[in-house]
Amino acid sequence: MALDESRDNDTAYEIEGFTYLVNKDFMDKVKPIKVDFLDIGFKLSCGVEFTAPGGGCSGCGSTSNCC
Repeated sequence: MALDESRDNDTAYEIEGFTYLVNKDFMDKVKPIKVDFLDIGFKLSCGVEFTAPGGGCSGCGSTSNCC
């Protein structure tokens, strides 16, 4: 998850005051996507299990599914 500008191949989702941009091709591969806000950041869950070498996600260091 990162700050980005909308592109032609993105779908914009407005949820509780936030705009999420998701690449349409990526969404087709990983849907559904769920964003949980935590005290120390956020957790992304999706329909595909991504694991970095050594376990967990490369961005969050947890052992859950992350995009």
